[in-house]
Amino acid sequence: MGGGVMTVNINGAGSLTGLDAVDVPVYATAAARNTAIPSPVAGQIVFVTGTGSLVYNGTAWVALGAGAANFTNTATGSYTDAGIDYKFVSFLSGTSNLVIDRAGFADVLLVGGGGGGATATQQAGGGGGGGHLPYTNLFLSAATHTVVVGAGGGLQTSGDVSSFFGLVSYGGGGSGGSGITGKVGASGGGGGGTAGLGGGGLTGQGFAGGNGAASGSGGGGGGSAVGVNGSGNTGGAGGAGAASSITGASVTRSGGGGGAGASTGGAGGAGGGGAGSGPGAGTAGTINTGGGGGGGNPGGVGGSGIVIIRVRTN
Repeated sequence: MGGGVMTVNINGAGSLTGLDAVDVPVYATAAARNTAIPSPVAGQIVFVTGTGSLVYNGTAWVALGAGAANFTNTATGSYTDAGIDYKFVSFLSGTSNLVIDRAGFADVLLVGGGGGGATATQQAGGGGGGGHLPYTNLFLSAATHTVVVGAGGGLQTSGDVSSFFGLVSYGGGGSGGSGITGKVGASGGGGGGTAGLGGGGLTGQGFAGGNGAASGSGGGGGGSAVGVNGSGNTGGAGGAGAASSITGASVTRSGGGGGAGASTGGAGGAGGGGAGSGPGAGTAGTINTGGGGGGGNPGGVGGSGIVIIRVRTN
């Protein structure tokens, strides 16, 4: 070699200049890579035969220089925000497939099914809102991926989970009847009247349900707030849901159901929560919001969840 000195510079974006070639480890399969590097650190680069160059982003191995993913499903809608064009697809029920023909990054929102309200004249708690689980810049491989949308829970029953790409948004907890504790869920069900306790919520997905009083039941927890305790003859309001602008407009989902009361039912939480009743029927949670059902006679069922995937198109 000559006596010259090669200068290598790394700019603020992490790009290399002044370097003719970089040798990186080569592995025949992803399994071989994982065996050789059981604890990767952000910034590591490898080459996997048949896949190409990958960089570890601190969470997962992703394609080096990857941009936005693309799906071939018919888009539900599209919009432009701050000069960036997006399209999105919404899944509303059951089990479906998302087809990714170009690997890359996407934004995802999963909402589980809302919990059902209980049935009792004045002692029926409100159902908990379904889990509200947003992800930004999730790397999706080029493949057909299964999408499951959780159904709302029946009377006093927890909602079903929504899932996609290994991610799970749990259903809201079913509510408690007379003196019965609400079920644990993404957001907890409200406790029944005669001192039923509110069910617990899951950190990162929702909040606990409210407690019941003598003649007023607790509201179900919501995606951003706990359910309100019953008081006297009044049912507690459902906890407020959480907002997302993944479709281009702010929409609130995962509201808790209101509890029933001897004189006045609790309001449903913002985001699809059904209202509780005084004497009378509770209101169902709104479909595709994961709203909890309101307590009443009979109670309202929980609202179904939703899964939304958004990608950039420019």
